[in-house]
Amino acid sequence: MSKKNKTSETEVSVVDFVNSYVTNDQKKADSFQLIELMREWSGFEPKIWGPTIIGFGSYHYKYASGHEGDAPLIGFSPRKAEFSLYVHSQTEKTRGLLEDLGKFKIAKACIYIKRLSDINTSTLEKICQESIAYLNEHHECSCRVK
Repeated sequence: MSKKNKTSETEVSVVDFVNSYVTNDQKKADSFQLIELMREWSGFEPKIWGPTIIGFGSYHYKYASGHEGDAPLIGFSPRKAEFSLYVHSQTEKTRGLLEDLGKFKIAKACIYIKRLSDINTSTLEKICQESIAYLNEHHECSCRVK
């Protein structure tokens, strides 16, 4: 019996989510700006994934363990302390681009920023494009059917 993935696409309105979930005015403005940028960069409309992720496009993953599911190609979550950007791929090109990104922290697959003005958005665009290219090459990806 397979477990349902917690992070799946929902029918929640992205605008309603941002307006109700994000209480800080600057974070709300940054959220709407990130939505526009990621929409442009990905070519996909934003969708809410799980309770708090704004994602663009999708790809299907399958691990050696047999666990599989779908996830957004790129996305972000406007968490209370900072933004979680789901745009990172473990490639040499991405690692090089991080040097020009600006002020951020990083985890395995997530980049954390306090505000959009802390980073270079043209570098973020390149990181997003690299991530989409990586996912397209290694997974079943909605970016192939555009």
